[in-house]
Amino acid sequence: MQAFELREKTLGQLLDETVAKYPDNDAVVYVDRDYRQTYKEFGKVVDDLAQGLMALGVQRGEKVAVWATNVPYWVALQFATAKIGAILLTVNTNYRKSELEYLLSQSECENLFIMDGYRDHDFVQTIYDMIPELRNQPRGKLNVDKLPSLRRVMFLGVEKHRGMYSIPEIMAMKAMVSDEEYQERQDSLSPYDVVNMQYTSGTTGFPKGVMLTHVGIGLNGYWIGKNQGFTHEDRLCLPVPLFHCFGCVLGVLAAVNHGATLVILENFSPVHIMASVDQERCTALYGVPTMFLAVLEHKMFNKFDYSSLRTGIMAGSICPEPLMKRVIEDMNMTEVTICYGLTEGSPVMTQTLPDDSFERRTQSVGKKMPGIEVRVIDPETGEECTRGTQGEVVCRGYNVMKGYYAMPEATTAAIDKDNWLHSGDLGVMDEDGYVVITGRIKDMIIRGGENIYPREIEEFLYGMDGVHDVQVVGIPSRKYGEEVAAFIINKEGYNLAPEDVRDYCRGKIAWHKVPRHIAFVEEYPMTASGKIQKFKLREHSEEYFGEIK
Repeated sequence: MQAFELREKTLGQLLDETVAKYPDNDAVVYVDRDYRQTYKEFGKVVDDLAQGLMALGVQRGEKVAVWATNVPYWVALQFATAKIGAILLTVNTNYRKSELEYLLSQSECENLFIMDGYRDHDFVQTIYDMIPELRNQPRGKLNVDKLPSLRRVMFLGVEKHRGMYSIPEIMAMKAMVSDEEYQERQDSLSPYDVVNMQYTSGTTGFPKGVMLTHVGIGLNGYWIGKNQGFTHEDRLCLPVPLFHCFGCVLGVLAAVNHGATLVILENFSPVHIMASVDQERCTALYGVPTMFLAVLEHKMFNKFDYSSLRTGIMAGSICPEPLMKRVIEDMNMTEVTICYGLTEGSPVMTQTLPDDSFERRTQSVGKKMPGIEVRVIDPETGEECTRGTQGEVVCRGYNVMKGYYAMPEATTAAIDKDNWLHSGDLGVMDEDGYVVITGRIKDMIIRGGENIYPREIEEFLYGMDGVHDVQVVGIPSRKYGEEVAAFIINKEGYNLAPEDVRDYCRGKIAWHKVPRHIAFVEEYPMTASGKIQKFKLREHSEEYFGEIK
């Protein structure tokens, strides 16, 4: 285990150090756009954007939401907001109008960046529908009854839209803020300030804003990269969403901490991954298991060269042993690692190392990260379990979130009086400190790396005419790890069909939350005390749906 050093730095300081060390090294590359910036060029874009945001009136502590895929300027915005003490609020691109409105309202968000759209969803039109005032109120001075905190809407690109500032317009405003004022703002910041907020759903059905600090995600990113052996000569192919910690911490901050190059994909595409690795001679590749599987099984797989690959991370859901073997043998990723954690933990608490045995890298999630304590405890008593005994995985350290935004009770439920963060996951720790995740206490589905909470979908479906009761569970899927299944009891006089339910969901909730499998039942399996036994619905899913692929 390497010696731990508590590096108390803001994200702006981390970037400035890397720019000074490796000014001519590639920082950000998009192969499909022929887009390339050195660290010196990237640092200037960040500073121009940061000073432009200051000129617009963005204050320290304000939230800046970004609703966009991995487009250029996303990463620049991550550091620009950090440099002026604003809080980057990342928004899932699968969100629909109601989900976005809840997030902006609950977070009391002052600023919003958007892109044009994603898949079949027009983000610009959705914003105009949600905020009609945008068309006729002065830019930067919004006054919206249902979103009283919101002041500015901006476009994360060069295009102009009514009521919004574009990136070139914002950057041109930098002239209104002196370098002295900009430096004064940076000097006023603490490494323990909140710099990032990500919304994670809860068992109550209401998403919670996880408040993460500069030290939390900056230092976590440092060790994630260190454990992969990152240096300024590494080139990381990053096809995972930046709005998740996987993208903006495990990816961006691991690379920037070590001067590595980010080869970013705007959206997941097996062909673009293969082409990026080949053309840019990438040494590392990230993805959830389904992404690696899609690459390996693509008909063009053998047309590209993977000999430059060395390491990377597979995370987000359980990694099957045969898949890990193929990644190591067929993609040359001999030093691939596994990470485990949760958003509230900045996010990684354990990681396997390149020199761990194949068995360790496939059958465990590794050992605790430097500077973080990890225990397995008895969920009932809170006492630490003996090695080899199943219990709840908890962690404590610099990585633990400051809390959930404006939700003190939920924060207290997640972080106990001794500052242990409770994961809600069941696991076993062996004599050498390796952790194996064995199940979940909390009622959560993980579909292809996306966390989905059944209660959120259940509450949504209760609003559908004809639904008397609904229970949502995750059922096994070879492709995605788990799929969403809904078991519905019809109201008397109704005869709903599965497609009726999917039609009700489409366009109203994120597509990955829409139940793929729907069964109509007369009753649910119950305990003697009347509690629904969801595990039995999972166990008997093949009887309803057959074998799930």
